[in-house]
Amino acid sequence: MTTLQSVPALGTHPASGSLPSRAETREQLSKAAYDLLVIGGGILGISTAWHAAQSGLRVALVDAGDFAGATSSASSKLLHGGLRYLQTGAVKLVAENHFERRAVSREVAPHLANPLTFYLPVYKGGPHGAAKLGAGVFAYSALSAFGDGVGHVISPARARRDVPELRTDNLKAVAVYGDDQMNDARMALMTVRAAVEAGAVVLNHAAVTGLRFTKGRVTGADLQDRTDGTEFGVNARLVLNATGPWVDHLRRMENPDAAPSIRLSKGAHLVLKRTRPWKAALATPIDKYRITFALPWEDMLLLGTTDEEYEGDPADVAVTEKDTAQILDEAAFSIRDQQLSRDLITYSFAGLRVLPGGPGDTSKAKRETVVTEGRGGMLSVAGGKWTTFRHIGRTVMNKLAALPGHPLAEDMEPIAHLPKKLPLPGIANPNAVAHRLLVDGGTPGPRMAADTARHLATHYGSLSFDIARMANENPALAERIHPDAPEIWAQVAYARDHEWAETADDVLRRRTTLTIRGLATDEIRAGVESMLGDRG
Repeated sequence: MTTLQSVPALGTHPASGSLPSRAETREQLSKAAYDLLVIGGGILGISTAWHAAQSGLRVALVDAGDFAGATSSASSKLLHGGLRYLQTGAVKLVAENHFERRAVSREVAPHLANPLTFYLPVYKGGPHGAAKLGAGVFAYSALSAFGDGVGHVISPARARRDVPELRTDNLKAVAVYGDDQMNDARMALMTVRAAVEAGAVVLNHAAVTGLRFTKGRVTGADLQDRTDGTEFGVNARLVLNATGPWVDHLRRMENPDAAPSIRLSKGAHLVLKRTRPWKAALATPIDKYRITFALPWEDMLLLGTTDEEYEGDPADVAVTEKDTAQILDEAAFSIRDQQLSRDLITYSFAGLRVLPGGPGDTSKAKRETVVTEGRGGMLSVAGGKWTTFRHIGRTVMNKLAALPGHPLAEDMEPIAHLPKKLPLPGIANPNAVAHRLLVDGGTPGPRMAADTARHLATHYGSLSFDIARMANENPALAERIHPDAPEIWAQVAYARDHEWAETADDVLRRRTTLTIRGLATDEIRAGVESMLGDRG
């Protein structure tokens, strides 16, 4: 592993084509007049900014933290049709979700998503029978036009071969279906990059301190750069509040009397080291409505999720001992004890689902997107799910075009005229990229390791070649950040110069997988901070 003493010398000269400095971005935001200011850099805000910029609008996007720094990087990492929605008869919704899932994983971002086979175990005395689940997964695959194969039922012995830690006591059968998986933080970052390539101006770590009004209308925001305290402002014809769990906080800035519009549901997850390789994921029914997942992800095992009402400060959401015990207890329905040792836990995280306000069990609430307009004309968007992030962006754009007085319509390209499946940056066949990195990536430097090549290909696509070039030009950047992870130091320099990384957590938690692997040591954190400080 690279020693801490050598880190400050790494990549002191940013690569050509680097991002503008924060000061330059603040000046641009302060001086320009924008059509749309999006407040909130989760996937809803990012997708809207991307589609708005494609439509020809002048777009600014700001977030108080990092892009995808809250809920959008705390998901179950799935692009899925929503098997449980069939329970409620939402056939049209499942079909729509499947369309979006397949568009993203096959055409928009095949370099960032990968197909995943799911096993749904049927135990004696469980909430569902084998015949019902068999019919369910067949219908589920039919709604996807059998693009992931035909949902079917297999024997416990066959399933055990692919999931070695599967509990087989009282296991009657296993239903099989297909969905897709992603690294949500990487998907969000690539979408930010797409928005910028389409013309949007973005800044993370910039907190709204107040809204700007003109004749009672919200026409911008005052902000503070959290990295150095600089205060500045942005003017816009229209402001979109896409702050997720904080949406009502911003609505009260517009109107102190605004009634609550949402409620929050906490979803906690655990990340564990795997005792053996898994070739499929488990989706285990807990009751009639809930499923617990055990997902092979980033060479680890992801367990979860919980679903319970949350009423505290969104900034304080965290995994509690109660959450951990619940996740492990529910996982034990279908997973053997040796894989559920607490000693294997490397990381835990929790996010907040934003649900429409109203009574009832959060696990049964609809994951729908709600767009509202405040008395000052600020639009607020909340809710939805990762799978349909492109659809949400289009939905908001259609709402903008239909606003009374048409404040933006004359400057907008109709959303129907935009490319239906515009790819995200780096689109490429990840297998081909990994092969090229192995064949070419080490010239003239040392040969790239196979796990590093695969990691780069599935997290950056063709942009991996830019990272490989940085590593070739400076051999120190080709070294692993930690011997037990595939990442190399070139990724830190790339995150600094091209991916808006400002803090060690930006790099370790969202641009790489060091934190989720439990490898973000004090020494590595100090090395990353040192490199982030070398901006040239």
